[in-house]
Amino acid sequence: MGVEAAGFFEHMDSFLDYRKNIYGASDQTLKSNRIDLNLFERFIGNQHFQTIDGPATMAFQYHLKEDRDNCGGSINRKIFTLKSYSHFLRLMDVPQADHLPFYDVLKVRQGYRNRPNALTKYQIKSLLQTIDRNTILGIRDYAVYALMYQTGLRVGEVYSLDLDSVDLENQKLSVIGKGNKLRQLHLTQEICQVLSEYLAVRHFFHKSEDTTALFISKKGNRLAIRTMEDNIKKLLKKAKLNTHFNVTCHTLRHSFASHLNDNNVDILVIQSLLGHSSPRSTEPYIHPSMEKIREAMEKLPGLIYMKQLIKEGVVKLKFQNSRSKRE
Repeated sequence: MGVEAAGFFEHMDSFLDYRKNIYGASDQTLKSNRIDLNLFERFIGNQHFQTIDGPATMAFQYHLKEDRDNCGGSINRKIFTLKSYSHFLRLMDVPQADHLPFYDVLKVRQGYRNRPNALTKYQIKSLLQTIDRNTILGIRDYAVYALMYQTGLRVGEVYSLDLDSVDLENQKLSVIGKGNKLRQLHLTQEICQVLSEYLAVRHFFHKSEDTTALFISKKGNRLAIRTMEDNIKKLLKKAKLNTHFNVTCHTLRHSFASHLNDNNVDILVIQSLLGHSSPRSTEPYIHPSMEKIREAMEKLPGLIYMKQLIKEGVVKLKFQNSRSKRE
């Protein structure tokens, strides 16, 4: 048993409104919820399922895994959206909502998570130096990516910044993070100068006076997340960093946290700066850099002792002589 497919999707707008006004879900979360529900709706329609039941849900999981090649975390998130929606339908006393199968679905194993990769300080410098600051767009882009690195902001948080988010006089930045949580960050003198340069040319953008957005596009709209992601890809091609991992805007956030950790900043401070609700969310961000790992290895007692023996001439090392070739 389950809910008839025709009536299952009728309450999506009410669900999203409920999530926004009662639980304070962010616009990005609501957007993801709608995408997940629309995806499920298209699948049910294309496969001609008449009822939302166990077989339909399992078929959807197979579709996500085999046809869309979704990872475990992505599949779990979509199922969680459906669980939340089914709970809402139960509260709405939708007939047969108690028989929806989503709560019986087990989480998909995600495997071992790779720690986020970070750029070195030299790579960050090289990346920013590729931006042409003699153009208006270059001044804007430099401010965008320098701000991401200097404050560890998510790309969505940069997107949401307004003019009144910045207080240059008091060197403060007000940020609305996940769950609409407000946090205030300190702005260094350096980033204040970068933002001042951008604000001095902001009025040259088309219809800049019609929007409160801090960063705006050539057409006068709020600078889109997609545009920021696309622009950093162009910069990466110019910078030729040759990293072994994919670099995105979020990599700047990882780098921010990693460099703070290298400077022995307390994890609770890093947690607060990143806007995490728990230190567990911060831990993956603060893996040590290769420089720190090398420094730690150099301090191993056995390594120090061996170096001392070599220095004093007690141990003399040489490469093994190559064997003579057989005649």
